[in-house]
Amino acid sequence: MSELNFELIAGSADSAVILHIPHSSRVIPADTRQDLLFSDEDLERELDEITDTLTDLVAMESLKKLDSKSPLPWLFINRLSRLVIDPERFPDDREVMNKVGMGAVYSKGTSGEQLRAADFNSGDLLERYFHPYSIALSNLVSERLSKTGYALIIDVHSYRPQQHPNAINYGQMRPSICMGTDKFHTPDWLKTLFLKEFKVLGECLENQPYSGSYIPLEFFERDERVWSVMLEARSDTFLDHALKPHQGLAEISGSLARFISSAQASAL
Repeated sequence: MSELNFELIAGSADSAVILHIPHSSRVIPADTRQDLLFSDEDLERELDEITDTLTDLVAMESLKKLDSKSPLPWLFINRLSRLVIDPERFPDDREVMNKVGMGAVYSKGTSGEQLRAADFNSGDLLERYFHPYSIALSNLVSERLSKTGYALIIDVHSYRPQQHPNAINYGQMRPSICMGTDKFHTPDWLKTLFLKEFKVLGECLENQPYSGSYIPLEFFERDERVWSVMLEARSDTFLDHALKPHQGLAEISGSLARFISSAQASAL
C-alpha cells in the first residue's frame, strides 16, 4: 500500500503555477533507516550535505510577497528525505546519476561511500513512494492544464558552495543562482523574466552547475503547454555555516515572488 510522502497545498483555482520542492526534508522512516549502512553520526553529516535546507521556507515566504493581483501558486512538497527516494530522477536506465549510484534510489552517498548494500532491491521504495509521488504531481499538472490552459512548474532547489566528491559535473561554475532550463519546456520569455528577477542576487548562470527542470514523464517532450524552470540557489546566499537562515532568505523569496507574479502576468 502506498504512503503519502508529499504535501499538496492548494493555490488559487485560476493559478497555473506549481512550486515543486523535492529535496528540503531530512525525514527518513524507521524501516528505511535500517537499510542504510551509515552510522547515525555519518547519516547526519550526509543529510547536512545533500538536503536542500529550508527551500520549503523560501517557497512559503515567497507566497507572502506576491503582487496582490497575482493568483496564489500551488505547492507540492516532498516530506521525506531524498535518501528515501529522489523524485526528480528517472526510475530507469535514462538516469545519468545511476553512474555514481545516485539514481531514483541512492546506493551511494555524496562521498561515494556505500549507502545501501550492493544487492539492495529498490522495487519496494519505488512502489511505495516514487510512483505515487509522480502520479500525484502529474495529476496536479493535468488539473492545472484543464483549468488554465497551461502549467508552470518552478522547481526550487539549493546547492552547497563546494561540490561533493561523488558528482558528474566537475569543473563547472557555482554561481549565486543557477537557472535550470529544458529546451522543450522552458520558453525564452520565461528565461528572460527569471534572469531579470534573480540577477540582482549575484551571478546567475543557465544550466551550470545543474541543468534541466522537473517535468512529469507523462508530459516530457510531449506537451508544450507545460513549462518548467529550476531555481538553484547556492546555499550560502541564504544560509550560514550552521545551515540557519540569514537576511538572504528574504531576498531570494522576494525575487521568487516577483518572478511568479511577472510570469503569471505575462502568460495571461
